[in-house]
Amino acid sequence: MDCRIPRAWLALLAALACSASALAEDVQVAVATNFTAPLQAIARAFEQDSGHRLLASFGASAQLYAQIHHGAPYEVLLSADASTPARLESAGAGVPGSRFTYAIGSLVLWSAQEGYVDANGEVLKQNQFRHLAIANPKAAPYGLAATQVLANLGLSEAMKGKLVEGQSIGKTLHFVSSGNAELGFVALSQVFKDGQLGSGSAWIVPETLYAPIRQDALLLKQGEHNPAARALLEYLQGPQAAAIIKSYGYKL
Repeated sequence: MDCRIPRAWLALLAALACSASALAEDVQVAVATNFTAPLQAIARAFEQDSGHRLLASFGASAQLYAQIHHGAPYEVLLSADASTPARLESAGAGVPGSRFTYAIGSLVLWSAQEGYVDANGEVLKQNQFRHLAIANPKAAPYGLAATQVLANLGLSEAMKGKLVEGQSIGKTLHFVSSGNAELGFVALSQVFKDGQLGSGSAWIVPETLYAPIRQDALLLKQGEHNPAARALLEYLQGPQAAAIIKSYGYKL
């Protein structure tokens, strides 16, 4: 029996493959550093389900704003706050009506040392450490939240001279994980996965001690006509992305 595939079928299969390839697009995404791990997991699922490819650049929200303002070729912004996307939308850099909250973040006091941070955060009041790491409150929403926690606990003055600032929450995590700071305020998503602490010790800060960290997404003008950009924003609001986001300790 002749099992060879007819040339006409080969030509059709080649045409279909080319057509599918033509429909697949790249999408350039500016992402707040705290969302690095969830975004990487979402990117894998998104690419598998849609065929589109996600190209991400990570940084503090203020840094990403400046890059977009100066013409960086991003098509989607996943910020760590709500104000940055709102400002870009108002300035005409975002597509009106495309902004939505994709996650609500949580703050955690974390140390790379086992048993160093207690379950109630009393280690802050005991004040027996040399350095406390936070993200730059002017550039990173998690850094601003950290200053609000210290103020609400009445510890702002006591922490002066001990604060070590990272330009982004990623740099803050590095300060603590490397031992340059004994402890620090970082995003819950950076040290937790599926409800489990990866290493070290931590205190999940009560939400009553800081303003809600509402993280908004925005379709930027450069991505307005890119089907991959719109597909990503739709995917972020779907059940698969929601499950990933929740697994890293975010709320929806």
